[in-house]
Amino acid sequence: MKEFDYIIIGGGCAGLSLAYELEINDKLKEKTLAIIETREEYKRDKTWSFWKVFNHNFDDCVIKSWNNFTINSPDSSHELTNKKFPYQSIDSGKFYKKINSKLTTNSNISFFKTLSEINLENSIIFNSVHEKELDKSKMWQHFQGIEIETPKNIFDDEIINLMDFNCDQRNDVHFFYTLPFSKNKALIETTWLSDLEDQSLMDYDLQLENYIKNNLGIKNYKINFTERGAIPLFNPSFKNENKMINIGSVGGMTRLSTGYTFLNIQEHSKYIVKNIDNIGGAKIFNLGKKYQFLDKLFLRVLEKHPEKMPKIFFNMFKTSSNTIIKFLSNKSNIIEDINIISKMPKLIFLKAMFN
Repeated sequence: MKEFDYIIIGGGCAGLSLAYELEINDKLKEKTLAIIETREEYKRDKTWSFWKVFNHNFDDCVIKSWNNFTINSPDSSHELTNKKFPYQSIDSGKFYKKINSKLTTNSNISFFKTLSEINLENSIIFNSVHEKELDKSKMWQHFQGIEIETPKNIFDDEIINLMDFNCDQRNDVHFFYTLPFSKNKALIETTWLSDLEDQSLMDYDLQLENYIKNNLGIKNYKINFTERGAIPLFNPSFKNENKMINIGSVGGMTRLSTGYTFLNIQEHSKYIVKNIDNIGGAKIFNLGKKYQFLDKLFLRVLEKHPEKMPKIFFNMFKTSSNTIIKFLSNKSNIIEDINIISKMPKLIFLKAMFN
């Protein structure tokens, strides 16, 4: 069986981002790469969104950018504006097409369905796939979104609704999320922060139908696209080995308090390429110890006090837009961290810290 210098297990967002970064930095001119991916074809299956706090390779895959966003609670609404860090959404279909078009030009890159087709013995392996099913009793962010199109212009496409808690919480944490791509087209998502054992929370179609009809007042629309997913809000206990480096969610690139992953994957890919000649000896990349600590604390409060979370989230966004965006994007300084922490209910978080 054929040997390769590098193997990427999983040709999804993390695997393809790394392959693309290696290719555009000329790291595969004299090295070979195998990508293991089971899917038969690439098509739009996800929408990745984030604040653009640094430049990335995929501006040409962005559906739309926004500088204004709102947070809604049952009692009030809060609007923020930020010109420095736009909120962006990427079409996964365009992302896949761009990367695969580039990778197919290099004969040193090959795709395979299974690891059994190649020799792993002397390869450096980058893994983005969970080896076994993850614990459904732990905390997840699970969601379903639909892109709807209306016959008339309904949406204000200059502003997104980042979190709308004006909905049935069912003893967990629930919000809706609206991204208007144009005046008559928007992605609307129902999102839960809970375990995956309660099937009653997963009547997503009904939740979306009721929200669009009753909250948004839209009666007539067609569905162009549906996406569904579940992001673990915990780090699986996988360790990097000398010749196995975990990437993507498996590599701890998901910000546990938010589920944001895409831009962290891009930063990790750049770090790997910069250190590729000594990747086995390089320091393991992470999002920062302080964010790991704060996120675990935040999720502990979420599990114990789900009923308080709408207000906690709402209050977080009463800081300046720069502060909250940098905090959620792992780029905040100590003063900004303190500003965010000062908005939290002190007693609840202190108890969570010591329990």
